[in-house]
Amino acid sequence: MLIKGITLRGLEVFEALARTGSVAQTAALTGLSQPAVSQQLSNLETALGADLIDRTRRPMRLTPAGQGFLTRTRTVLAELRMAQSDLTVMDLSHLGTLSIGLIDDFDNDLTPRLVTILAESLAGCRFKLITAPSHDISAAMQAGQLHVAVAAATGETHAGVKEYPLVRDPFMVVAPRAAIASAEDLRQDLPDLPLLRYTREQLIGQQIEAHLAQQRLTFDERFEIGSHLALMAMVARGIGWAVTTPLGYMRAVRFHDEIDAFALPFGQFSRRISLFAGADWDDRVPRDVAETMRQLIQRQMIEPAIRQLPWLAGQLQVIQG
Repeated sequence: MLIKGITLRGLEVFEALARTGSVAQTAALTGLSQPAVSQQLSNLETALGADLIDRTRRPMRLTPAGQGFLTRTRTVLAELRMAQSDLTVMDLSHLGTLSIGLIDDFDNDLTPRLVTILAESLAGCRFKLITAPSHDISAAMQAGQLHVAVAAATGETHAGVKEYPLVRDPFMVVAPRAAIASAEDLRQDLPDLPLLRYTREQLIGQQIEAHLAQQRLTFDERFEIGSHLALMAMVARGIGWAVTTPLGYMRAVRFHDEIDAFALPFGQFSRRISLFAGADWDDRVPRDVAETMRQLIQRQMIEPAIRQLPWLAGQLQVIQG
């Protein structure tokens, strides 16, 4: 029997506070007020009869009891979220064919899980999935080659296509490990290394170049890289620094030990990843697929990213439909 006073919301607040070490960031992450966050934690500690958080330190730290309880909390929440996700996508067996294009930022974790869920729901359906950069996915969608596309939004509207926003993905800086002493030294130290750019054919490259121009910033144009993982490998080898996003950063797990990540020091901005579907489609299908993707993005991408980079709380977030 569950101890009286332990609630799902309390567990979610505790898990978020363990990640961020900040009541303010936890409030932004959970959508609660700061007093409500403190009350949820207090209620949980009272129910357990133990202090979980050391409030005398900044950022807040887990007590030994809190460290032990966090492991079990994460297990419980992961199982609940998995069950919720599995129940979200309803029966799609009425579809005769379905073609989906997904941005390649999701290749590592999200795409395999989504394909499994969809395949189990598509009895007798001819199913096609491709992964590619946003500009290729968008072009295929506009050419009528895809029923559903997930890509970065350009801000343009297209006749016959409806958008379902999924996630706000802020831009950030990645630099070789220890090349920059602290976030405060970014603007001073970055010019010592060349900027590694995405190619201008890529949508992400166009968005970054437009922002740099808006900020009246110029850097030597020595490197223009079309492969995201190649670009991150070059950062890891100390060749230069780059502007990317948390979703891109999380794709490059193999290089994290050689990379430092920082909030963008010049004019924060973000991109929007959305699901696009033909306007003549039954609205129920893209809405349900979009909601399943939001849950997968939260669990597979956002939560691991914020655990690693707590300052992303409130910036990297799902856009509720």
